[in-house]
Amino acid sequence: MPDSASPLPSLDALLRMPAAETLAARFGRTATAAALRAELAACRAARAFPTPPAAILDAAADALARRFAASQRPVFNLTGTVLHTNLGRAPLPRAAAAAAAEALASATTLEFDLATGQRGERDEHVGRLLREITGAEAATVVNNNAAAVLLMLNTLALGREVPVSRGELIEIGGAFRIPEIMARAGAVLREVGTTNRTHPRDFRTAIGPETALLMRVHQANYAIAGFTAAVPPAELAAIAHAAGLPMVEDLGSGSLVDLAAWGLPHEPTPQESLAAGADLVSFSGDKLLGGPQAGLVVGRAELIKRMNANPLKRALRLDKARLVALEQVLLLYLNPDRLAEELPTLRLLTRPAEAIRATAERLAEPVRSLWPDRPVAVESCRSQIGSGALPVDLLPSYAVTVGGKALESLSAWLRMLPRPVIGRLAEGRLWLDCRCLEPADEAAFIAQLRAPADTW
Repeated sequence: MPDSASPLPSLDALLRMPAAETLAARFGRTATAAALRAELAACRAARAFPTPPAAILDAAADALARRFAASQRPVFNLTGTVLHTNLGRAPLPRAAAAAAAEALASATTLEFDLATGQRGERDEHVGRLLREITGAEAATVVNNNAAAVLLMLNTLALGREVPVSRGELIEIGGAFRIPEIMARAGAVLREVGTTNRTHPRDFRTAIGPETALLMRVHQANYAIAGFTAAVPPAELAAIAHAAGLPMVEDLGSGSLVDLAAWGLPHEPTPQESLAAGADLVSFSGDKLLGGPQAGLVVGRAELIKRMNANPLKRALRLDKARLVALEQVLLLYLNPDRLAEELPTLRLLTRPAEAIRATAERLAEPVRSLWPDRPVAVESCRSQIGSGALPVDLLPSYAVTVGGKALESLSAWLRMLPRPVIGRLAEGRLWLDCRCLEPADEAAFIAQLRAPADTW
């Protein structure tokens, strides 16, 4: 359908075609016209004459699909790391995700008290539950645990010294380091002890007129073994209180239950820290707790009140969606008998190895069918709890492994599926750890492996 002056169809002619009308209905006439114009310009630049109108429309459709595609998409996490930072950490319970979606789509009682008809306090939606679960006097929540530490130090130690053991000057994901967070908070770091051994006398010696508080940082994402010594929380709290100072603890991953009850490695809880004498305890919402990204602080009411009065609190506060999701997750903790069933994080961490093996065996057949010339096997492996939460503790698991050449290309192909599959390459094989592939998702996983590419 070229016009008299060009071997290519005109833009107007293309826009009148049924395929273009379909694109306009989906993506809008303005975007469709722009895409067709760009494809016509590309044909002219490449002197691709003649180019059938259908080919131009197909190319425009592909360009529009790429332009309007969401960049953040659900994936199948077969990496073997349950709380994977790059994949969004803890998966939310369905009820929490639904509550967040509903809150985003409507007006809510975020800061409105239905009983009085007056302004309410947004943190109270979760504060009441945190007080009940941990036994703390008060609680507050911010964007993440790094923000919680920042707010604690900026409120209580601005321009003053904070002694911290050298063995606890950790670096968390994204190269954020405790010393740098302390500096941004306006606190002055006073390093005490050595990397592997810190004693009570080191803290006592460090306390002076400029000391604001004593701080303990839990080694949530690494471990020091061998010839070591650390000051227990109760003893550090006693040293602080004897000097008239508060003691605060950054627990990092912060489980609200004793994981040992389910056969997992014990992780210190906020309840234990408070019982040991900590005045404030901070921890994450999206790690072992199993909720959305958040930083939670529990402890003495007077200190929490000071934190909430800090102008930084408004800059770091949570929005209504995450607050309602966190509330739904915390409600699950009121029924500990069903927690491992209802909370996805705990369910995945406690999943029996034999159940994972059964999933891997069901998965192996469609994988073999997909790549009949490659060695495919079901092998035992070890899953990681999380890179930022108990990273050195491994859980028995099973994976479907794929061998052969060009594994990088194979891995890239899996990432291009409608719901991308993220595995890991190690020991000359592609490992698809099945711990995080629950039975409810197996059918969808297998279906896309079997679907022809032109149906995606």
